[in-house]
Amino acid sequence: MPAHPLRTRATVALTALVLTLTGCSTGAAPAAGTAGAPRSGGTLTWAVETEPITLNPHQYAQAKARLLVWNTFESLLTYDQQGRLVPWLAIEWQATPDGLAYTFTLRDKVTFSDGTPFDAAAVKANFDKLREPGYAPTVAAVQLRNLKAVQVLDPRRVRLVLTAPDVLILDFLASPQGAQVSPRSLREAKNLKAGGVDLAGTGPFVLDRYVPGQELHYKRNPAYDWAPPTAGHTGPAHLDGITYRFLKESAVRVGALTSGQVQLIEGVPATDQPAVTANPSLRLSRQLNSGSAYSYYFNTSHAPFDDLRVRQAFREAVDVDAVLRAVYRDTATRAWSVVSPSSPLYDKRLEGGYGGDTARANTLLEQAGWTGRDADGYRTRAGRRLTVRLVQAAPYVRDRRDVLAQAVQAAVKQSAGIDLKISLVDQGTAQQAFDTNQYEVFDNSRADTDAGAALNLLLHSKGGINRTRADDPRTDQLLAAGQATADPGRRAAIYADLQQRVVVEQALLLPLYAPADQIAARTTVGGVRFELTAGVPAGAYDLWIGN
Repeated sequence: MPAHPLRTRATVALTALVLTLTGCSTGAAPAAGTAGAPRSGGTLTWAVETEPITLNPHQYAQAKARLLVWNTFESLLTYDQQGRLVPWLAIEWQATPDGLAYTFTLRDKVTFSDGTPFDAAAVKANFDKLREPGYAPTVAAVQLRNLKAVQVLDPRRVRLVLTAPDVLILDFLASPQGAQVSPRSLREAKNLKAGGVDLAGTGPFVLDRYVPGQELHYKRNPAYDWAPPTAGHTGPAHLDGITYRFLKESAVRVGALTSGQVQLIEGVPATDQPAVTANPSLRLSRQLNSGSAYSYYFNTSHAPFDDLRVRQAFREAVDVDAVLRAVYRDTATRAWSVVSPSSPLYDKRLEGGYGGDTARANTLLEQAGWTGRDADGYRTRAGRRLTVRLVQAAPYVRDRRDVLAQAVQAAVKQSAGIDLKISLVDQGTAQQAFDTNQYEVFDNSRADTDAGAALNLLLHSKGGINRTRADDPRTDQLLAAGQATADPGRRAAIYADLQQRVVVEQALLLPLYAPADQIAARTTVGGVRFELTAGVPAGAYDLWIGN
């Protein structure tokens, strides 16, 4: 990787945040195989597991969409392989000693693909839009809740003024939701929230075709010349263009790869990996995601999970290791906490502390009054079956999570007589169930580079996806302290206390596994890599086709 002339200036608070994130790295890029030296030209086809709900980065909510977002849009900051914040569209930044303001100096001579200049006014326009009522309410209420004002100092300098110290706002500025959209697009796009071909970014590719249910096509942005220091080269992308085909079934994706219809795929479960690893023309790479683990969150606002004993019993009724072996053939990394084990905030003390104790599960349910059994073997109380509903939104289902749900369903029935009802539905139906409180189990994982960002959304009483519906002042206090604290040791201790609170004391969730992404590619494709720190597939900027 060539040396980069840019250097970052920051205060002690910023340096401490950087140190907190060190260690998040998911490893070096995979080897280039037989691709040879990078070369320009040609097109590739990449089969992906999930079609994005939206192509507007501000509305981003699917980890599987990150590789698409970064083709067209870019953020002020990014992360290097050591988990340190480094420049992207901002070349340097400074924090005030009290942590209540950040001043960013922006790159010069950057333009959006629609010809609009990227400058401080454009940055302010993006923040103004993000805070506009009804546009991105979760972002405004959670990630930007401490943002007081955005000040344009001159065309190349912008200042963020905060109401309270907030180290997570820098992580937001390195996230897809903090990516910059052309102000013209913000004003004129026909369907801004959905995004698409009429949203312009500063990235190395331009989306020029979207066929819903089938594919996306990106063409190279010939004017691109402002890659971050983490990139493998400078100047325009190597490829002339890239097509992403939506192929939900993993066997279909692998078949398309082995037959040569596509050159890359992502999402290769254990059941299909032998077809890749046995083929000398293919290579398989895997990385753990950062952020939060894939977990089942319990809705505590009504029966039966308003009872701590029932939440604990559900967890004890599942032998997670056995379930993961059955579904993922020893390729899954077990989770013990809401935080992914790849995060420096992970509390290792949780390992082995609960789960898989059938006798305890049944004792807890007896104590909670679920003493009867119906003709099908399910527990009952006052004539009602012990039923809990898991509602899965189809666009978010990845990694055979539907199959995993069936395995958990069988485990809790056999071990404790719990009736887990599974509904795999469209996004609208799922959202209606969540809004009307018609569920007991919510499944989720997030690939945020800083786990604190995920926890604010999932666990804060006002979090955008707090579907445990828990309202615990102590949890809120710990989240606020973690967001305001830059010292890495203090920050780790705060989040360790938080994990003990929600996992051990309150049993708000059943952690299942640490999500990972897999990329299978032909060995003639070079530049295949994962996004540093996040561990998800990177965009297409560094890809090339070998001779």
